[in-house]
Amino acid sequence: METIKKGTLEYLRAENIPVPHAFTTRFGGVSTGINASLNLALNSQDTLENVETNLRILADALGFDPEKLIMTRQIHSCLVRVVTEKDHLTLCHRDYPACDGLVTNTPGVALLVFTADCTPLLLYDPVTGAVGAAHAGWRGTAKAIGARCVEAMARNFGTNPKDIRAAIGPNIGFCHFETDADVPEAMRAAFGKEVNPFIEKRGDKYHLDLKAINALVLRRAGVENITISEDCTCCRPDRFWSHRVTKGARGSQGAIIVCKEAAKK
Repeated sequence: METIKKGTLEYLRAENIPVPHAFTTRFGGVSTGINASLNLALNSQDTLENVETNLRILADALGFDPEKLIMTRQIHSCLVRVVTEKDHLTLCHRDYPACDGLVTNTPGVALLVFTADCTPLLLYDPVTGAVGAAHAGWRGTAKAIGARCVEAMARNFGTNPKDIRAAIGPNIGFCHFETDADVPEAMRAAFGKEVNPFIEKRGDKYHLDLKAINALVLRRAGVENITISEDCTCCRPDRFWSHRVTKGARGSQGAIIVCKEAAKK
């Protein structure tokens, strides 16, 4: 992935996805304190005015209409919503129906999911123009939220999974995602022995590679073209928000993708 800088704004871009998109960092917004500075989600220690300004900064940089931005109210599920510009409510994610994945084929619509250690997924189909975005916590990973988005794109827009270009953004890496036995047990129950290379027992705890497991989910769904970020949010709390590092006192970065017209055949 490449780093894009526009003034103080900094975000990551996957080279395999040509439509406007971003995995944001902490840099480039107006929020202050624990939310400094490009916080994209409303929380108890930031204002709606700051969040709206930050979203408009991102809209200007990526070239989309903030009145066509659709967000998630995330619940660590495998729920995927099919949306159009009519699904835009406000610039506050709390107003939206609960889900952890969004898909659309409506040109101009932008999809946004939020993360602060969990795994963000972006999907693009160059044939139909359809796009998708997903928030994959460990529960959503075990429920194959990425595959559910692929299926929704195929069912609603005629997407062939082999055409999809996917990107997996910064999350808490293998180095820092330490859990009890319940998490690896959930992954093995969902995906069998294929996940064993991505699970390592260290003393009484386990470490898991959620990027690799989400890539496995996408490959099982038929997606072959996948770009994976090397960044760990826990390693770089100066650049990304990490829920574990901050113990929840934090802002949220986002993964966003804009639907454009389908490519000409």
